[in-house]
This record gives sequence, structure tokens and C-alpha cells, in this order.
Amino acid sequence: MMSRLRVSRPSARVLVRACRPRQWVKNVLVLAAPVAAGVVTQPRALVQMLLAVIAFTVASSGIYLVNDAVDVEADRAHATKRLRPVASGELSVREAWVAALVLLPAALVISALVAWQLLVVVAIYEAVQIWYCLGMKNEPVIELTSVASGFLLRAIAGGVATHVQLSQWFLIAAGFGSLFMATGKRYAEISQTNHTCTGSDTSAGAAIRPVLKRYTPSYLRFVWTMSAGVLVTTYALWAFTMARPASNQWSVVSIVPFVVALLRYSVDVDSGAAGEPEEIVLHDRMLMVLGAIWALSLIGSVYF
Repeated sequence: MMSRLRVSRPSARVLVRACRPRQWVKNVLVLAAPVAAGVVTQPRALVQMLLAVIAFTVASSGIYLVNDAVDVEADRAHATKRLRPVASGELSVREAWVAALVLLPAALVISALVAWQLLVVVAIYEAVQIWYCLGMKNEPVIELTSVASGFLLRAIAGGVATHVQLSQWFLIAAGFGSLFMATGKRYAEISQTNHTCTGSDTSAGAAIRPVLKRYTPSYLRFVWTMSAGVLVTTYALWAFTMARPASNQWSVVSIVPFVVALLRYSVDVDSGAAGEPEEIVLHDRMLMVLGAIWALSLIGSVYF
């Protein structure tokens, strides 16, 4: 019995690593709408919000397993992705598929327990991401919007789970903020490729991500800049809208740390270091401080 437990424990740890727990931080976006609406203190809404976070954590884990199973050969030729459990052989492709086939329906069941609207959002998320994994990742623009949709759907999920009405400015800001993050990631990847390639050699870029051959740095900078401009404008409009019914101006004050944090993150994007958004956030202490100040300002506008 003890020997069996010793064998199963490493397998469980490997499976958790394959689900990329570092990227679960993205699911904090589910909290955005409920926190801004001031319903977090309501026990029912709190439970609904937490279940929505769990549903997206389970769904995204299943998607990561599908992605690694589909891309196993390409990942084995990649400098860092070859260390992932599926690519390294610690977790077989069959085991990854089996785990994904358990996690993806489980996420739908969890979301259905909360609200049918959340079930629809999670189902759309899974469908779009599977579509991405099975081939759309090689289609320019389509793959950008597919990645961005993952961030946007998380923000929408928090609202529908707690029955919070989402304003038009919130949705537009969340959408273009998502596009900003996705484009920044691609820009960082293509910048790293240009540093490793000489002349017109794009083989390194193709090895990292084939779709990079279809983009130019100037195009990605255009999309990134456009997204940032719309994001700042619509966030400011949303903040001013929140300030009207409130007895304070903390939502307006939150514009300052929000813009400063965006500019700080943009330094990483422009230098080509923003490969994974969660990695930048977790390793940039000043960015975390700015994020905390922004969050406190926003919370202050609702709860004080």
C-alpha cells in the first residue's frame, strides 16, 4: 500500500505542474466586476464568485493539457517548453488527454451549479480555446483575439456569476485591456526572435511560434498602442461613471495608479520582456505595489 502511494504522489504533482498553476493568477480577473459592484460582502455572492474562479481554474487547466498534448512535438524542440511535463515525458500524451476530458466537463458542471449564464461563458471559453489549440493559433489576428477573449471572458464571468450588471465602459476596457496583454506577449516574442535571428532568417521565430512569421513589429506596436489608448480612455470613463452615485472620488483617484501601472508594464512590453503577463506581474515588485494602490483606491470608492 505504501509503495503505491509513493508512486501516485509524484504523478499527482506532475499533473498539477502540467496544469500550469502559475497561470491561475489570471483567474483573479473573475473578481473584478463583483468587487467593483460592492457585492463581495454578501455571502451568496461571495460563494458564487469563488465557484466562478474555481470553474475557470479547472477549465483553463484542461485547456493547458489539451494544448500541451497537441503541441508535444513542437514543444520538445523549444528551449523552455521542452521542460513541460508532457513534452519531457513525465506525463504521457494519453494521460494529458484523459485528465483534460475530466477537467473540461467538470468546469461546466461547476459553472452550471452557479448560473446558466456562467455555464454559457465557460462553454464559450472552452470552445474558443480548443479551437485555438487545434489550429487557429496559426492564423494571425484570429489567434490574437482568441487569446484576448480568455481574459475578457474571465471578467464577464464574475459579473454573470453574481448577477452584476456590466457597464459598457467596463466591457470595452476589459476587451481592449485583454488585447493589450495578448499583443504585448506577441511583441515580446517577436522582439526576442529578432535578437536571435540574423538578416532575414525567421526560422527561430517559427520554432518559437509559427504565427510570428505573419506579423511585423510595427503592426504589433500599432495594435498594442491602439489598445492601450482605448483602455485608458474607457477606464477613465468607467471610473467617472462610478464616481457619480458614490459619495467619494476614489474611483477617479484610481485612474492615476492605473495609468502609471500600465506605463510600467509597457516598459517591459517595449523591451521585449513581457512574454507571460503573470510572470511580469509576479516578478516586478513596483508593478505589484502600483497594482495594490490601484486596487485599494477602487475598493475605497465602493466600500468607504
